[in-house]
Amino acid sequence: MTPEKFQENFRLIKEEVGKILVGQEDVLMGLMICLIARGHALIEGLPGLGKTLMVRSLAQVLDLGFSRIQFTPDLMPADITGTMVLEEESGRRSFRFQEGPVFANVILADEINRATPKTQSALLEAMQEGQVTIARKTYQLPQPFYVFATQNPIEMEGTYPLPEAQLDRFFFKILIGYPQDFEMVEVLSRTTSVYQPDLRKVIDGSELWEMTSLAREVPVSRTVYEYVINIVESTRPQNPKSGEMVWRFVRYGSSPRGAQALILAAKVRALEKGRFNVSLEDVQAVCLPALRHRLILNFEAQAEGISPDLLIEDVLKRIAQ
Repeated sequence: MTPEKFQENFRLIKEEVGKILVGQEDVLMGLMICLIARGHALIEGLPGLGKTLMVRSLAQVLDLGFSRIQFTPDLMPADITGTMVLEEESGRRSFRFQEGPVFANVILADEINRATPKTQSALLEAMQEGQVTIARKTYQLPQPFYVFATQNPIEMEGTYPLPEAQLDRFFFKILIGYPQDFEMVEVLSRTTSVYQPDLRKVIDGSELWEMTSLAREVPVSRTVYEYVINIVESTRPQNPKSGEMVWRFVRYGSSPRGAQALILAAKVRALEKGRFNVSLEDVQAVCLPALRHRLILNFEAQAEGISPDLLIEDVLKRIAQ
């Protein structure tokens, strides 16, 4: 695949999803970067902002199998991964593995923080290894495999916050906000009329893999590598070069996975912009979704309303000086 073909495919996917989704261009861009970089995404936003619609539309446009799992407190791990069932045929009984909803290409884990830690952990092996283990036997998941998990930021009572180990496995954490007034006009026009867009398949899984392979071939200069390392290390309060805000409000900074996400995401963005080299601007553009869930803040930060985004922006400003 050529860089020109990559850029054309990227544009066609955005246009096709745009038939059914209004606005949210940054969100769509983040999800597409995750798809091409083979990463999972945690999507945080209020109800009714189109999270499910966006993920389902992407799967349809890319001709990928889609599965939606509604997480609830009574959901069990076997409800996700599958279980062994007893069958009787011709007088003989045998066990057969019945696949759960996790056996799809694109998994929408809706309101993932409503399930218990035991159930949440059922996704860990799937997200990291692309497989599940049932009764000591391993089953490979369909490839490509993505988990797009959602959570509601205002309803935290009776929920189970994701552990840091699982948060770190998400490539991006994407925040969805309210649409603009002019976008709301289009939303209402489409959703309260007979408008029924018919989404067509733009590319398939094999072409998506070609886009992934091409993105990994994008060269990165030593200057960009050092810039990314500087950013990640500056999010850690143990680093003497970190700023006062990081020393004061951060308990733990980004892991090495954060640096890997920055490089891969920047490569995809560079290709989308028509360049076969990564710039510092590409890294800066993907810093917030790649790092915001990898910073663990202390109580003082929570009390004063300090967000990870504010700290990451402070790090970028300090490095630029």
